[in-house]
Amino acid sequence: MASLHTSASSFPGWLLFCCCCCLPLLTSSLPLKGAPGAHHACRLRKVHFQQPYIRNRTYTLAKTASASDKDTDNRLIGQQLFANIRENNRCYMMKSVVELVVKDVLLTEVKSQYANVEEVAQFLASLTSELSSCVSNTLGENGKTKAIGELDLLFDYMENACTDAPKKGGNKKKN
Repeated sequence: MASLHTSASSFPGWLLFCCCCCLPLLTSSLPLKGAPGAHHACRLRKVHFQQPYIRNRTYTLAKTASASDKDTDNRLIGQQLFANIRENNRCYMMKSVVELVVKDVLLTEVKSQYANVEEVAQFLASLTSELSSCVSNTLGENGKTKAIGELDLLFDYMENACTDAPKKGGNKKKN
C-alpha cells in the first residue's frame, strides 16, 4: 500500500470509513447529560479469541499480506481509532470497522489472492453478527441535537476529505 493519501483510490472503503466515522468522532468527546451507560450487548466472550485454529488462520493471512505492504510508516488499525471515543463505545467502533473490512476488503477481489480469506471473513462476520444488538450510546438526545446542529461541519469535512479540490476557508463553525 503506498501511503494513506494515495491508497484512498485503491481502498475506497477506507474513505467510506473516514466519512462515516466523522459524526461519532465529532460528538463522542462531548459531555452529554443523560447519556446511558454501556450496553451489555457490546461484549463478546473471550473464548471467541482463544480458538487456536482461527487465530492461526487470521495471523497467517495478516502476515502474508503484510509482506506485500510497501507502506511501513502508516497503520489503518491502531489506537487512533479510539481518539475521542468513550471506552463504552469502543466495541461498537470495532464492530463498525470489522464490518467495513469484511465487506469492502475481504469479500472483494482479494479473495482469490490470499488463502483462507473467506474463512477469516466468515469468522469476523460471525462476531459482528453476535454484536448485532450492539449500538453506540454516544449521542443521547443532546448529542443528536448537537450532531444536527453541526451538519454544516460534517458537510464541509466530507467535501474536503472526499473531493479533489478542498474548499477554501471551510471547516469554520458559523455562529
